[in-house]
Amino acid sequence: MSSNFSLVDGSKLIVEALVQSGVEAFVSYPITPANWINQYASQRFPTMTFAPDEISVAQWIAGLSSAGKLSATATSFPGLALMVESLNMSFMMELPMIIVIAQRLGPSTGSATVGAQGDLLLLNSLISGGYNIPVFSTSNLEDCWTVTEKAVHTAVKLRTPVVLLTSKEMIMTARSIDLSTLPELTKVEYDLYKGTKPYIPYDSDEKLVPPFLSLTNNDHQVRINSSTHDDSGTIKKATKAALGNTIRLHNKIQRRISEYLLYEHDESNEKNILIVSYDITAEATRDAVRQLRESGVNVSALYIKTIIPFAKELMTIINQYENVIFAEENLTGLLVKMVYGNNPPKNVTKVNRIGSMISPSEIIKETERCLQAC
Repeated sequence: MSSNFSLVDGSKLIVEALVQSGVEAFVSYPITPANWINQYASQRFPTMTFAPDEISVAQWIAGLSSAGKLSATATSFPGLALMVESLNMSFMMELPMIIVIAQRLGPSTGSATVGAQGDLLLLNSLISGGYNIPVFSTSNLEDCWTVTEKAVHTAVKLRTPVVLLTSKEMIMTARSIDLSTLPELTKVEYDLYKGTKPYIPYDSDEKLVPPFLSLTNNDHQVRINSSTHDDSGTIKKATKAALGNTIRLHNKIQRRISEYLLYEHDESNEKNILIVSYDITAEATRDAVRQLRESGVNVSALYIKTIIPFAKELMTIINQYENVIFAEENLTGLLVKMVYGNNPPKNVTKVNRIGSMISPSEIIKETERCLQAC
C-alpha cells in the first residue's frame, strides 16, 4: 500500500472515526476549544442539530438515542458541568452516546484558549452514587482514530454514555500522518430484541446488558425510566428488584472492563522507573523516554487510554516498579489523587504544570532526580 501523508488535526480524525464507527447524529452548542470538532462534524454527519444550550444538547442526544439514532457531541468543562444531570439520566435509562471533552484551563470558565488536563476527578464522580461511565483518553493522533472507535462500540455494547477525553492541543494542532496506516474501522451493531413476547426493557442475562429496542419500533411497547426502577422500567423505589437493577448498572461497567481496556506499556528491561501519562502529556512522555534511552537510561512508560474505571491491570503494572512518575497538565495531580487518594506512596512523584504543556525536559529532570535519590 502506498503512503498517503496528510496534514490533519485530532478533531478531523475523531469526527471521521465517529462517522465510520456508526454514529449517526451530532448535536452541537458552540464552546472553545471543542468548536473545531463541531465545525468538522457539520460537514460529515447526516444529522446535525444546533441546540440553544448545553442542557438541551444532552437532552436531545438522549432523545435521539432512545429513538435508535446513535449520537455524539463535543464540549469542554463549562458545558460538561451543565450536562451532569442529563448524563445521569441517560446512565440510568441505559442510552448509548459519546461525549467528547476538549479540556481547557479552569477553574470555572478559566481560559478558553489554554489547554489543561483538569476534568478527570469530575468524570470519575460524574454519576451520583460513585458509579462510573467509561472514559477513554487519546494519547496521539492515531488514538483519535482507534480509541474513538472503541468508545463508540463500548457505548453501544454496554448501553451507556461514554466520554472521549482529549485536549485543546490534541484536537487543534495539525501534524503530518500517513493515513494509509490507519486501520479500517467497523460500524457498530446494536444487540436488538428479536423476541415475540412483550419486551422487558431492563431484563438482562449474564452479559448484564439488556437488548435494545427503539421507542419508534412498531412491535413492542418500550418503557425507559431515569428514576430507580425494576427490569420492567417501573418506578419501585428501594425494593429488592429495583436496587438489584441499579447494582447491575455498576456491575456491567466494572465486570466487562477487559472488553474495553486500552493502554500501552512501553517496557524497558529494568523495573526501576515508570512514567505514567495520558492525553496530550503522553506526547511529551514519549519524547522524554526516547531521549533518556538514547542517553543510556532504562525507563518504562505507561500510556493510559481507558482511564475510568481505573483497571486492576494498570495497578499491577504500576506496582512492579520501584519509582513511579505521574505527568499531567494540572496543578494538583488528579490522576494520582484518583489512584491513591491524598496519600500516595513515597515512591510516587509528580510532574505538574498549569498554563502551558509539560515539556520533555521537565519529565527528564524528575527522572534524573529519582535516579539520584535511589
